[in-house]
Amino acid sequence: MQEIEASELVAMLGSALVVDVREPDEFRSGHVEGAVSIPLSMVPLRMTELDHDQTYFVICEVGGRSAKACEFLEQQGFDVINVAGGTGYFRSNGLALISGD
Repeated sequence: MQEIEASELVAMLGSALVVDVREPDEFRSGHVEGAVSIPLSMVPLRMTELDHDQTYFVICEVGGRSAKACEFLEQQGFDVINVAGGTGYFRSNGLALISGD
């Protein structure tokens, strides 16, 4: 599985396609700019919303749930990269998170 540190994602925000697999209340409380919410439990049902020709950066709070999502999505033929450190990195370093949907 491909993986980057959350600090590396910072420079790519705005152009990176980010999928946030946390629960909806976690997403609303603060997510990275441009992220799309697809909770981990919904990934198998909503993967049709993703394009096999794109690369997705998958994020959660720390990196565990996103790693699980990446493993599944890779098996389905998607190009995905796990974001180690997740939104927790952004929060603990005072980086901008967007509130709401």
